[in-house]
Amino acid sequence: MAELFRMPAVSADDTAGVLSAWQVAEGAAFAADDALICVETDKAEVEVPAERPGVLLKTLYEPGTEIEVGTPVAVIGAPDESVGDLDALLAELGVAPAAGADVVRPERRTVPDAPAPDALIPDSPAPRTPVPPAPPAAEAGAAPGARLFSSPLARRLAREAGLELAELTGTGPGGRIVRRDVEAAVAARRNRPEPSAPPREPADRAASPAPARVQDPAGSGHQDIPHTRMRRAIAARLTESKQHTPHFYLRATCEVDELLAFRQRINAASPVKVSINDILVKAAALAHTAVPEMNATWHADAVRRYESVDVSIAVSADRGLLTPVLRGVERMSLSAVATATRDRAERARSGTLRQADLEGGSLTISNLGMYGVEEFAAIINPPQAAILAVGAVRDEAVVRDGAVTAVKAMTVVLSVDHRPVDGAVAARWLAAFTGALADPMRIVV
Repeated sequence: MAELFRMPAVSADDTAGVLSAWQVAEGAAFAADDALICVETDKAEVEVPAERPGVLLKTLYEPGTEIEVGTPVAVIGAPDESVGDLDALLAELGVAPAAGADVVRPERRTVPDAPAPDALIPDSPAPRTPVPPAPPAAEAGAAPGARLFSSPLARRLAREAGLELAELTGTGPGGRIVRRDVEAAVAARRNRPEPSAPPREPADRAASPAPARVQDPAGSGHQDIPHTRMRRAIAARLTESKQHTPHFYLRATCEVDELLAFRQRINAASPVKVSINDILVKAAALAHTAVPEMNATWHADAVRRYESVDVSIAVSADRGLLTPVLRGVERMSLSAVATATRDRAERARSGTLRQADLEGGSLTISNLGMYGVEEFAAIINPPQAAILAVGAVRDEAVVRDGAVTAVKAMTVVLSVDHRPVDGAVAARWLAAFTGALADPMRIVV
């Protein structure tokens, strides 16, 4: 039997999300656990699976629309179900088109005093007064006071780009200003040639100095790339971390000759290739087991310590930096860590991570060694207690028994939240971690 599919809350505190893409075409069948839609959250584009098999009878929103949690976004039916009169079915399900509107891909309405003819209005016990169709959106230069209709997402994008709604031409239903209209205006402004500067007045005719203007150097070009939801979330989260989390830093140089030889022996015998980063993840889990006080996060009323060691790995993707979590690393074999890490990295880059993949953990490992970076200090990903920044393996001269010898060395910097973790605890953890790298057989026994 046909039913409504509603906008899900992919994390506990979500009130709205952006419908990023439909993964199933209208009229197509799907199986249980097949992805129906992608929803853009603050951290990733999350695929929302179907709970049972069925067919997608009708989609109600275009991709790119910001939608409140719980709003109907599609009509789904049982396998092989078809519908003759879609309007009658929508009315039966408690959703009816507003007066004068077709049931086609509406923009979400969130402002009560801005009636949208294309919005879907749920039935309620109280009768509703039909909403008159909205007038076409005002053209650029429209008369002052003309009422403009736009989606919430379009209003936000226009505000961020410094555009007035009166400058835009709406191409949405009923002439409504939608996301693509703002993006088109931004692109047009970017390609518009800069006006030539007016001739300067003689000095003796200038009544007062003109205000200083900041301009790009002559002949230089630039491109303004609008912030994505994820980019804003990353910026807000890390800014908050630096402002409110008291960081302190511990640095260590690790000799990794034994580790490199150990990895070579493992990869010669195992069908699953193990990276240096996989070994670092296991070494971190070993250190967490040895110093359980580090396996903690700060909360308003308590320090929460965990029994399982969950470690996040930093992955650079087109959409931004993601930190998927490996759970129960202390119980995993090295090959299992390698397999799980590769899976998380591939799904991060393809945008198919689920929200649950990004939540939890008390430590993140961020490795920039593959880019030749020798040392850096990373910002803690709240609410985690620490992040380990890993540099490149390099040749270094050391003195042993009065003689200079060459070794393979790697620098790590541990950034720690001083609220749940004291300096001595972090120092013991770092000693356990570097000790595991010096004797990597401890990692697999």
